[in-house]
Amino acid sequence: MAIGTHGDVLPFIALGHRLLARGHGVTLAAPAPFEAMARRAGLFFQPLGTAADYEAVIGQPELWHPRWGFRPMFDFAMGVAETTCLWLGATRARGVEQIVVASPLAWGARLAQELYDIPSATLHVMPFLIESRSDPPGLPGLPLPRILPASWRAWLNQGADKMAVGPFTLPPLNALRQRLGLDPVIRLRHWWNSPTRMLLMFPDWYAAPQADWPAQAVQLGFPLVDRFGDVPAMAPELEAFLAAGDAPLVFTYGSAMRQGAPFFATALAICRRTGRRAVLLAPQDGQIPKPLPPGIIQLPYAPLSALLPRSAALIHHGGVGTVAQALAAGIPQLVVPVAFDHFDEGRRLKDRTLGATLSRRAFRPARAARILGRLLNDPAVAHACAQAKARMAKSPDPIIAACDRVEELAFLAVERGSAPKATRASRR
Repeated sequence: MAIGTHGDVLPFIALGHRLLARGHGVTLAAPAPFEAMARRAGLFFQPLGTAADYEAVIGQPELWHPRWGFRPMFDFAMGVAETTCLWLGATRARGVEQIVVASPLAWGARLAQELYDIPSATLHVMPFLIESRSDPPGLPGLPLPRILPASWRAWLNQGADKMAVGPFTLPPLNALRQRLGLDPVIRLRHWWNSPTRMLLMFPDWYAAPQADWPAQAVQLGFPLVDRFGDVPAMAPELEAFLAAGDAPLVFTYGSAMRQGAPFFATALAICRRTGRRAVLLAPQDGQIPKPLPPGIIQLPYAPLSALLPRSAALIHHGGVGTVAQALAAGIPQLVVPVAFDHFDEGRRLKDRTLGATLSRRAFRPARAARILGRLLNDPAVAHACAQAKARMAKSPDPIIAACDRVEELAFLAVERGSAPKATRASRR
């Protein structure tokens, strides 16, 4: 069960596809627009809301506000929580053995875990949502100087969480919990983690494990799963473009962005200044000026795992799935963060000499061109990117590791007697 955009949902499709190959029945519960991708992977599908519901969330300009962007997606999560909880409970009542792997916003899964004792794991695709006093994540809209002690930054983060997130989310969530006979939640970012298992889909060299992380957390690695996206292979016109000249710059502002016109206008100006070719990835019409000059191509989507190894640099919003693909390709990144984890991912890249960040206000042709020139010509950046690429290449497949942990959770559930009685009897 996953709620979010492509970067949030595709790892769940990949996990389900692998579990299916191991002989398990798998259903993906996700926003309705992901149905085609799930079914291509062979999964059953349970829509969370309608396509219109999801589009209403994605189309809100507030979604891309650094401080308030969480509200539309949290509204969506709250709106589907009760129905998905009851759906899981009804399925369990029919004697079906269930193991639930859920994203942090899949609140219906956590409710069902408490109500029906369903074995569950929370899968995190980004370190941004893991709290720590020793290494607090960078929050959007709260640029705290790194010279502040980590404990102070963590305290300020918790204060922002208490003032901004709690008053907005806890009253409706606790009203639902009261109707279901459950105790109220005090801290959302504590409650949404399964107390039995957390799967962290990012490596320790990117986000070092902290002593105060939850004991049930298991760190795996970056899942490279874009083959399960909208288009599994590169379009012939993109293949021809790549073969016709130097490695291009790649610009993307994410699969869900609807207000990317200023970003792509700056992208074209950067290319004019630098004389570089470029690939512009924008799934929605109206974001890119037409006609495009020679040496520039625009597509709605391309698999980054195939495109980025043949590219010079990636300029993007800072989504963790996009970050991981550029790390695997060994190319520098310029992050222009918008909201959510984008600021935290940009900080981690900068700290590791893997890229740079520019605010949307500072993302102007002259300045961005200078920074890209430095990234492309700095030996230290090239060395760091090569190291990241080598680490990614030799890392075990985190999806396989996640499958092992899910099957382990299933085994433990049978052993402790939380699987349905019919299932336990059939196992004996």
